[in-house]
Amino acid sequence: MPVLDEEIDAFCVFLLSVRGCSPETERAYRQHLGAFSSWCRREGVDGLQIGGKGLRRYLAYLHAARYQGSTISAHLSAIRSFYRWLVRDGVIDINPADALVSPKLVKRRPTTVACDQLELLFEAPDTRVPGGIRDACMLELLYATGARISELAGLNIESFESDHRLVRLFGKRSKERIVPLHRRAVSQLESYIDGARPALVACEKRCLREGGEHALFISDRGAPMDASALRYRFCVLRRRAGLPDSVTPHTMRHTFATDLLVGGADLRSVQELLGHASLSTTQVYTHLSPEALKSAVRLAHPRS
Repeated sequence: MPVLDEEIDAFCVFLLSVRGCSPETERAYRQHLGAFSSWCRREGVDGLQIGGKGLRRYLAYLHAARYQGSTISAHLSAIRSFYRWLVRDGVIDINPADALVSPKLVKRRPTTVACDQLELLFEAPDTRVPGGIRDACMLELLYATGARISELAGLNIESFESDHRLVRLFGKRSKERIVPLHRRAVSQLESYIDGARPALVACEKRCLREGGEHALFISDRGAPMDASALRYRFCVLRRRAGLPDSVTPHTMRHTFATDLLVGGADLRSVQELLGHASLSTTQVYTHLSPEALKSAVRLAHPRS
């Protein structure tokens, strides 16, 4: 294995074990750094001796390959973190990525799911069978909590305090937050935990064997479901509802935040519910649509 790939492997171990990143984040970093390593091999470049000029060549390659600005920024963020770690670990003396400038991104309003689309999505699960009740519970929790799909996969049956209608989520870097649940979400959750989940666990008794006896979401074959399995179920339901590919688990998170703000919730509360470290990250949801702005002027301006 090339030395660069060995260092990338060690860095990814560091992300999981020391920094406490989620498996999803580690996978994204590994993918971005793997693409960089492949480019280095093709170009005959030593990734541990590369300078700022060489990294700019790599960014130029990404631009020429028509990667979106957000994707290039993600690649650059991974590269910066990797070389920063190499400096701190004493592998190299100078971070060649320090002088690089991130591409300017066009600010877009987060994509949300329309009310009629939500209704179609919530009607998609076949709640006559245990797996359908599980799927309905997944959808309800996505919209009721604004959880990331990886956070949902990390839930266990002890994550809930049904008496107080609360759920305990673990976000990026294992940061804990408490999110209240509305009555419909609690009802859907109790229906799944008390009835459908035991039936799924009994399918093949695989939960005990795989160490997932406490996992909340169980597959039709009786195994704990990771983020990829939940994302697949979401895609199945989306297709069944006839919705576009732009409707994803993460757009449910966007919809949760946007609907709270439109309904009058303050920005600081929404930040806490989403688990954002910075308020500026949450502020992206305050950019209302032109239709909403027109409505605000029409209702509030004295000459309207």
